[in-house]
Amino acid sequence: MIQVITDSAADLPAEIVKKYNITVVPLTVHIDGEEYTDGVDISSQEFYKKMAKSKELPKTSQPSVASFIKVFQELESKGEQLCINISSKLSGTYQTACLAQKLSGVNVAVFDSWSATLGQGLQVIKAALLAEKGMSREHIIQILTEYKKGMTHYVLLDTLENVVKGGRLSKFQGTLAKLLNIKVLLTGVEGALIILDKIHGRKKALQRIIDRMGEKLQGAKDIPTKLFSISHFNNLKDAEMLKSQIMKKFDIKDEQFIINEMGATIATYAGEGGMVISF
Repeated sequence: MIQVITDSAADLPAEIVKKYNITVVPLTVHIDGEEYTDGVDISSQEFYKKMAKSKELPKTSQPSVASFIKVFQELESKGEQLCINISSKLSGTYQTACLAQKLSGVNVAVFDSWSATLGQGLQVIKAALLAEKGMSREHIIQILTEYKKGMTHYVLLDTLENVVKGGRLSKFQGTLAKLLNIKVLLTGVEGALIILDKIHGRKKALQRIIDRMGEKLQGAKDIPTKLFSISHFNNLKDAEMLKSQIMKKFDIKDEQFIINEMGATIATYAGEGGMVISF
C-alpha cells in the first residue's frame, strides 16, 4: 500500500495519525534560546505558555533534508510513497522534501497542499483513505489536485500581537487594532494568505465566517460527504461553538468534523485565540 507522509504543520490529532498509519516529519521551533521538535518534545499547551511569556516571536524551521531522507529510506521497503506538505508559499518544507527525494533516489511523490494546519491535514486523510482502497498514486494525486483547488480556508486572528512581534505590523497599528477590538479574517488563495475582512468584535467575526461559508456552500451537492475542520490556538470554546453553528446551519454530521489544537509552527503565526477553518 502507498505510504502517506506529511509534516507536523498538518496539526493532525494523534489518533488519526495512528488510525491511518501516517508518518509525520516534524518541524522545529526556537523559543527563548531553546529548540523544540514540534509535537514531539513540546506539547501545544506547553508551547502556548512559553510563547505568552516570551517577548520575541518564536522562530520556526522546516525539517532538514536529512530528516526527510531518513523517513523516505525507512519506508522504502513498504512501497511507493506520497509526501503531502505545507504550502510552498508559507514554508520551505515542500522544497526541502523535493530535494530529499532527489538525493535519496527513493520512489516518493512530493505534493504541495497549498494549505497548512488541518486544511493540509484533510488532504492527508483523503490520501490515506484512497490508498486504503488500493488506488494508484497517480490517481490519488489527480484527486488531491482537484480537491485542494476546491478547498476554502478562513483564518481568524483574534489578536495581532504575534503579527506585531514578527514585524509585519507596527506596534502603533497593533495597539490601535486592540483598542478598536478589530479582528482580521484572511483566506487562502493558491497557497498564499490574503486579507478578506477587518471586523469589529469577535461575535461579528464568527458570524462573518458563517455568512461567507453560506456563500461558498450555496447549491453545493457534496455537503453530506465533505470534511470540515477547525484548528485553534487555546480557544476550544469558540471552536466548539462555531462547529455547532456550522453543523446546524448546513446539516453536517459530527463525523464530518475535526477540531484540534494548532501545533507550535502554525500557532506562532496565528497568535492566541486564532482559528483556521477549512473545508
